[in-house]
Amino acid sequence: MKNEVLLEIKNLKQYFPIKEGFLKKTVANVKAVNDVSIKINKRETLGLVGESGCGKSTLGRAVLRLYEPTSGEVNFYKGNEKLNVLELDRKEMREVRSNMQMIFQDPFSSLNERMTVMENIIEPLVVNNIGTREERQDRAAELLEQVGLRKEYIKRYPHAFSGGQRQRVGIARALSIKPKFIVADEPVSGLDVSVQAQILNLLKELQSELDLTFLFISHDLGVVRYVADRIAVMYTGKLVEIGPRDEILENPKHPYTEALLSSVPRARLDHSRSRIILKGTPPDPINLPTGCIFQTRCTYTKRVCREKEPVWESVGDKHFVGCHFCDSLNLRGINE
Repeated sequence: MKNEVLLEIKNLKQYFPIKEGFLKKTVANVKAVNDVSIKINKRETLGLVGESGCGKSTLGRAVLRLYEPTSGEVNFYKGNEKLNVLELDRKEMREVRSNMQMIFQDPFSSLNERMTVMENIIEPLVVNNIGTREERQDRAAELLEQVGLRKEYIKRYPHAFSGGQRQRVGIARALSIKPKFIVADEPVSGLDVSVQAQILNLLKELQSELDLTFLFISHDLGVVRYVADRIAVMYTGKLVEIGPRDEILENPKHPYTEALLSSVPRARLDHSRSRIILKGTPPDPINLPTGCIFQTRCTYTKRVCREKEPVWESVGDKHFVGCHFCDSLNLRGINE
């Protein structure tokens, strides 16, 4: 079966201007997302990984236009129709946003404490003027049970729930208007390990039942390896590698991916491994280095890396990497 593209990100840039002086003149830009292109297929989960501060969450918010991107395209495919999300007016954007929702990272700040669980869940329905009052209440009760909570909880307030339960409410809210695409921004990073597993299993079940497509953002490759079909690796605003999950995990082609994989905990006690500790710090997104974005921390850096930015190369089936020496490096993956 041929993969159908649901969302296409083309040359997306998200710069935040730095203004100084009485006239607030722009003197520089923070290049949070710098020329990123990705295609996400229907019913797949694309895992987006990288260090904190690399621009993962900013990319997710820019895709949904929670930020206004500086340039580029975000094309959402609705049947045979292609919609550039960044060109839509307010009314058109509201219609598209019913197909694109977000699960936020912090379950303790993403819900309105002054609203009951029911009011939190049906808020997207109210904003989009969907259904009658009774239909919205029925929808809220149905969603609570679907995410593993009792419908009797519907009149409680968020403070009465644990972190895992609140995140389930957040998931129910994201599902309320029946979206096709969901940005899951570090949805389990603030939860206990046992609760993380429950939420991840819930997301996989919902994806199967509802034909959902996920952009799953995380700094934890151990989590991403469980939920993702493909993995994209991001470093200081740029993608450096993308490919099928097993190919990325077992056969990485970029030194940064290798370093991330070395930090993933192993299940076997007899497994001997050495952690790769990257030297230095990520480059300043205001003043990026020339050449390869990773050259200031890479142990394989040569002259060409400092002078010329690498182009994307195909190194396998749907496996692409931006590295001058991707064919010659012998990098370590996860082999268990």
